[in-house]
Amino acid sequence: MTTDRVDYPAMHELTLAAALRVTAAENSDDVWVKNRDGSVVVRWSDGLARVDKIAGGMRHLGLTKGDTVGLMLINRPEFHLVDFGVMTAGGTPYSIYQTYTAEQIEYLLRDAATSIIVTEQLYLPVVQAACERLERTPQLVLVDGDGDAIPDGAITLEELEALDPTFDGAAAAAEIGPDDVLTLIYTSGTTGPPKGVQLSHNNLMYMVRGTSDIVHFPRRSRVISWLPSAHIAERGAHHYLPAALGFEITTVDDYKLVMEALPEVHPQWFFAVPRIWEKLRGGLETMVASQPDEQREPLEAALAAAIEKVRLEQRGEAVPAELAATVAEADAKYFAALRTMLGLDEVVTINVGAAPTPVEVLEFFHAIGLPLAELWGMSETCGGGTVNPPNAVRIGTVGPAVPGVELKLAEDGEILIRGELVMLGYRNMPEETAATIDADGWLSTGDIGEFDEAMYLKIVDRKKELIINAAGKNMSPANIEAQIKTSSPLIDQVCCIGDGRSYNTALISLDADFAPQWAAKEGIADASLASLSQDSHLLQVIGEAVEQGNERLARVEQIKKFKVLPEEWEPGGDELTPTMKLKRKPIAAKYADEIEALYSA
Repeated sequence: MTTDRVDYPAMHELTLAAALRVTAAENSDDVWVKNRDGSVVVRWSDGLARVDKIAGGMRHLGLTKGDTVGLMLINRPEFHLVDFGVMTAGGTPYSIYQTYTAEQIEYLLRDAATSIIVTEQLYLPVVQAACERLERTPQLVLVDGDGDAIPDGAITLEELEALDPTFDGAAAAAEIGPDDVLTLIYTSGTTGPPKGVQLSHNNLMYMVRGTSDIVHFPRRSRVISWLPSAHIAERGAHHYLPAALGFEITTVDDYKLVMEALPEVHPQWFFAVPRIWEKLRGGLETMVASQPDEQREPLEAALAAAIEKVRLEQRGEAVPAELAATVAEADAKYFAALRTMLGLDEVVTINVGAAPTPVEVLEFFHAIGLPLAELWGMSETCGGGTVNPPNAVRIGTVGPAVPGVELKLAEDGEILIRGELVMLGYRNMPEETAATIDADGWLSTGDIGEFDEAMYLKIVDRKKELIINAAGKNMSPANIEAQIKTSSPLIDQVCCIGDGRSYNTALISLDADFAPQWAAKEGIADASLASLSQDSHLLQVIGEAVEQGNERLARVEQIKKFKVLPEEWEPGGDELTPTMKLKRKPIAAKYADEIEALYSA
């Protein structure tokens, strides 16, 4: 789907506070945000009125310019109203991962000097436990509290909105400047305590304009809010962009249900981490394989032809007319209906990021008419940096730099980035800031990369995560893990071990959704992950998948031994960050015995 660029008036504003008001005026009767079942529907005019009431309530509680407000909420319409209410009052809102413990929450509350915290009944116990550790307890606001359900000293969102009915939101918004801190994004802490990334209004407005230059979203585009709001990808794609471009947002309160929501919403933009796309591809391939031969064989042939066409196009080679005609027929007969079934038939662009995506996964979606595009960025750059343009995707790269952003490589291959996207700095960490951003404005990303002939960037791996084996060979664990993961839908997560070792091994967790289905089909009575991790048949199948993945790796990179673990790795747990990145050091410590057993004679 190709559209012309829309020049949205709000994009030219200097702050999100001003942009929000322009967008609300332009789209007053249209839906701003709603939940899946339609029980909550907020239109732009009503939403802005509530934002101003929340801002007035915040000021009444004593919030002054620059004060911080913590939000610990599921993906729900109220988040968007509260966050922008804090912003309009001149405060700095930030989100807390829903999986955080009381100790982790306490750290954020202290570091941010939080004066108010907004949450809901679901998280009330852990928030209260965190607040008990503080010398000064933040004011507590409950979005779903009523009557006797709220603790002493807390107030409801409804009560907050009624505190100052005369508050002038427009005047307050006009006091906000482009260099004021819009939000804090706390890094998920794979290598230490989270760092508070300070992003300004100017940073995010630059991100909005740059995104619109590359992706031409039509008016009234739709997106799904489903990622944690503590992550920059969620805030950028499903909160700030809609505020400037007038998107309609549908909230999904359980990330595991996002695939169900797609055909309900038919979004114009959908972003997900690689694991979502890997599982979707695995599910589709399983569905095809389960069809009777007379249906399966032509569909598999159509997919093979379409993948061949994608590979020719990626190499810049001519596509034979007969192959083009075959794929066009397959698209009309199979793929168009498949896109509609998935709910991705109206996308302008679909993206994947946060970790490497196997080429085979990208090729599969391109083949069925969904040009999945990798992008790259980090919290420190508003989530932006590079992106593959929708109609010029180079598979295996994360695209060229977005307009106005400069990229270069240090001598060791580390990617350096400079531009208006770069954060103001880390909160309360001047030394960390100085070590990350040099005097000329270049931010050291910690990622190793390389450019192709068209200056599209390819990510090799995180600088600190590269494996150097006993023979001195450098390897990317993320690339190895990606190849193994995509070899079987039974595999959920893979952690490659091999730093300082003579060969590579892997810890493997099973897919908690697919593994029980597979067990039932194989006639295995006990389908628990603990039991399956010891099942000889399953271990044989996993072994075959590992060998299949090894075929796509250099000999030195291949996995020689593996251990299937008896439990699932959940986002925010011991092994994964809330954004599903591996916590390599905690994994190494927790599974030290299992790892040593893989290297014993």
